[in-house]
Amino acid sequence: MFDVIVAGGGPAGITAAIAAQRRGLRTLLVEKYGFLGGMATAGLVTPFMPTLGAGGLYQEFLRRLDRWGALKATNFDGELAKLVLDEWLTEEGVEILFHGLLTRVLVEAGKIKSIKISGKGQELHFQASYFIDATGDGDLASLSGITMTIGREPDHLCQPMTTCFQVGGVDDRLMPSRHEFNRLYDEAKARKIITNPRENILWFHTIRSGEIHFNTTRVVGRNPVSILELTQAELEARRQIAELFRWMRKEIPAFKNSYLMRIAAQIGVRESRMLLGEYRLTEEDVLTGRKFEDAIGKCSYPIDIHNPQGTGTRIAELADGDWYEIPYRSLYTTKIINLLVAGRCISATHQAQASLRIMPTCMVMGHP
Repeated sequence: MFDVIVAGGGPAGITAAIAAQRRGLRTLLVEKYGFLGGMATAGLVTPFMPTLGAGGLYQEFLRRLDRWGALKATNFDGELAKLVLDEWLTEEGVEILFHGLLTRVLVEAGKIKSIKISGKGQELHFQASYFIDATGDGDLASLSGITMTIGREPDHLCQPMTTCFQVGGVDDRLMPSRHEFNRLYDEAKARKIITNPRENILWFHTIRSGEIHFNTTRVVGRNPVSILELTQAELEARRQIAELFRWMRKEIPAFKNSYLMRIAAQIGVRESRMLLGEYRLTEEDVLTGRKFEDAIGKCSYPIDIHNPQGTGTRIAELADGDWYEIPYRSLYTTKIINLLVAGRCISATHQAQASLRIMPTCMVMGHP
């Protein structure tokens, strides 16, 4: 019997587990992979997006990454992050279960009594007083029987998915400017060498010279909570990676002797299920910088919507220096009295979620 069980070992789940354990609560963190980090590691999303108000355990994570030599500005090393997180949660005393797939939730009288975790031919049952859904996709909440929303209204399409990848052996001296890179990309699209629907090529330096991180594949029209459609999305994203890599090696001098270093273990999901909580954060709340009496965190990242149907990205900025707050009421529903939700699956509209989904803010939501 645990005091708290956290489902999902990504940015929100990590801070939720640490925060609970520091309050003297016996805490179990369940993760489907064999390592922690979620999108920061399995998803290979290795730059942190900028926002005001990301403090607390997020700042502690940055300090730990820095001590390992894994941090440079807002870029970090996803492989070293796995070691940092193992060390950190072990030090905190959080109990961890890897390779655990949440398959069933038992609810009685509006309260979660137990969960079933499956894996390797085993079925394990765990009980707790409180549960936190940090799965990103709202798996725990959905299995509890709560009505969830998905995507935008009225068609329920979600933002496109992206598989990140990194390329080594790049000649930094020959690296084209962002403007020139995108001009070459547009030319390749015009010649049908590139079939990626994304309107530009998004890349970042890693913490090491000669390495470039790409967040530029785009898979549209697939349901991120269908394993059948996720399979097709994974295949399509890697097809786009192969296409991009061959083109860069052949036509961009900086990449002539480059090699594919790593591909994310899973496709990156920007948006899927969201809770219908006691308060649903809106686009107006975000852009007007609304503050709440029950605020548990704040964010200033813009609304950043990648077109669910193909080309184009909508950016809507907050006023310079302003931020909005995230209310505690967006993390729960009274339909299940011992469940909290943290991360990108909290109660928000399609537009508001497109701002709060970034990793620093997810870590803030895990540590209210």
